[in-house]
Amino acid sequence: MKIALIGYGAMGKLIRILAENKNHEIAVVIDEADADLNTRKLAEKLKVANVVIDFSVAEAVGRNVEACLFAGIPLVEGTTGWNGEREMIKNLVEEKNGAFVFGANFSIGVNLFYRIVDFAARLFAKFEDYEAFIEEQHHSRKKDSPSGTALELKDIVAKHIEKDFSVSSTRAGNIPGTHRLGFDGTSDQILLEHFARSREGFASGAILAAEWIVGRKGFYEFTDVMEEIINHR
Repeated sequence: MKIALIGYGAMGKLIRILAENKNHEIAVVIDEADADLNTRKLAEKLKVANVVIDFSVAEAVGRNVEACLFAGIPLVEGTTGWNGEREMIKNLVEEKNGAFVFGANFSIGVNLFYRIVDFAARLFAKFEDYEAFIEEQHHSRKKDSPSGTALELKDIVAKHIEKDFSVSSTRAGNIPGTHRLGFDGTSDQILLEHFARSREGFASGAILAAEWIVGRKGFYEFTDVMEEIINHR
């Protein structure tokens, strides 16, 4: 499989290593030097690939989606912070019969964590004594706050618990990513936590999504990828 990378920071470089270890080819890299490329010129550069993986910046997501649609190439979107454009991008992908998969977090462990959180929230919703809270921590370079993963966790919990609850964020040092869901009651507290040891889990999940989306059409979340994999194992 030939992969185009948009964004060549720490995540892009790690994806390259892991993809080449799986015998995939990095056909083209779009980095900061290409920031001024318009949609058509970017599409021309991407045409050499079978799939695009984007870990760049939120401000570029719209352009990158349009370029992939012009080129007729599926896009794996790993950038966060563009949720306000979600409906517009979904409509565009469906109108142009494109292929797009995104995730607040491409870690396989985090996506299994989502399922655990959903089950836990359903249980604790039956007991008014417990109040939920979410905490997340990331390195100081992460711009969006709360993280996309924290917002996804909030949505999952809110499906079952109507009472408002807090979501707090910390940005410091080189923390790769920690997400914690707590239920605090009069007599005790229960904590569920996902701690990322490195970015490798996110990169592996993005490659898995790229392998899955090739040959498909539609607008998907990474949870759809995980759902299919779990149901077929």
